[in-house]
Amino acid sequence: MYSASDLKKGLKIEIDGDPCMITNFEFSKPGKGQALYRCKIKNLVTGNQFDKTYRSVEKVKRCALMSRDFTFSYIDGDNYVFSDNETYEEALLSEELLGDLKNFIADDMKVEILFHDDRALDITLPNFVEMEIAETEPGARGDTATNVMKPAKLANGYEINVPIFINEGDTVRIDTRTGTYTDRVSKG
Repeated sequence: MYSASDLKKGLKIEIDGDPCMITNFEFSKPGKGQALYRCKIKNLVTGNQFDKTYRSVEKVKRCALMSRDFTFSYIDGDNYVFSDNETYEEALLSEELLGDLKNFIADDMKVEILFHDDRALDITLPNFVEMEIAETEPGARGDTATNVMKPAKLANGYEINVPIFINEGDTVRIDTRTGTYTDRVSKG
């Protein structure tokens, strides 16, 4: 159990059996009476946000979250199947849970999955992935001083903006946190 004075932004707590995270935190001490801790809280299962105020004497339940390392195996319908690196147990994550991250998952990719009571809540991919450009307009030479971008499609159909000197078949590095082009991977 946490005391109210332990609360801070980013702390994961349990409310009504659901894992939650404090997204904003504000401390106030009125002239008389107890200190108040006003928190904006996000439910990690439903994604809903709500406000909650704690008095300094209240206790808050710790959230039992566990993070384990997995390797991507294959796609089964709308589910992505990951294999535990130690026990080889499989975890199925839906396209809905993955969101846009599904566009950056590659064969045998090492990921970290966050669990609460054996239910997957979140996935963390490597910060950068290297993917090949499947379709884009032909590149232009010379115009590298300006930051001119053009659309390009990856093999899985995801579209990103790349500099004009990138051609089909080039391998680029993409930041999985933002979904944007970072740089071209040198050939060779």
